[in-house]
Amino acid sequence: MRHHILIPTDFSDNAWSAARYALNLYADAPCTFYFSYAWTFLNSGSRTYISQSYIDPLIEQSKEQLAAVKERAEKESKNPEHKFETIYTVGSLEDCIQVSIKKHNIDMVVMGTKGATGAKKYILGSNTVSVINKIRLCPILLVPTKCEFVKPDQIAFPSDFSRFFGEDLLPITQLADMTKATINVLHIKGKDGLTDIQNTNFGMLKEHLKDYPHTFNWLPGHRTKADVIADFIKENNVKILTMINYEHSFIENIIKEPIIKKLGFKSKIPFLVIPRKE
Repeated sequence: MRHHILIPTDFSDNAWSAARYALNLYADAPCTFYFSYAWTFLNSGSRTYISQSYIDPLIEQSKEQLAAVKERAEKESKNPEHKFETIYTVGSLEDCIQVSIKKHNIDMVVMGTKGATGAKKYILGSNTVSVINKIRLCPILLVPTKCEFVKPDQIAFPSDFSRFFGEDLLPITQLADMTKATINVLHIKGKDGLTDIQNTNFGMLKEHLKDYPHTFNWLPGHRTKADVIADFIKENNVKILTMINYEHSFIENIIKEPIIKKLGFKSKIPFLVIPRKE
């Protein structure tokens, strides 16, 4: 099976950290990596006209930078089954990603949590938040700044068991299968308080995971969910956090910037966001 991985870049160190993580994660798998750049000129309003002679060198420079990222990745990869392509578009980052996913049958998007201008007070940059909200075609793996690759032998998957589990779980089980990781299911609140629907979904999840190493963890709910999850990650040496992004899920609170500033949820591990299949 050949994986098709899209890696958006803005040529920052943050973006390269994400690219390097992807290269290591798929080091032993046949992959085609697509490095993409969406060129957009933002007019500050201070000029009424921007000449093409001013724009053209900027475009040419960004194309050269994109080619340099591809060359750097080719040199770093040790797998002859790795192929590298570039995608250069004019327009918004979200549109570029959306079109690229459809055109190249992308399996996963891997990107940094923040771009070159990301403010330190935010865990996720504004572009990253926008991508999470708008891109619903495939999983998105968010890699924190300066994240060093460590083989993900422990995966965390928080769930309230309120939804039916089906194809949504595939990115998690495929990741576990590729890395031989244990899937740690986290439920905040006690096992005894489950509704009939939650019990049904809990049973279905156990059935889905029967062929994979996994644990179920019943965590106390007297603190914020972010704090409980962050503590579990630290105490159990979890390497990747995964969540399914459905309407009104916990992830909606994670990605709202005003809440981001207040949460103690400053994970230093990659965060796999899985779109809900409706």
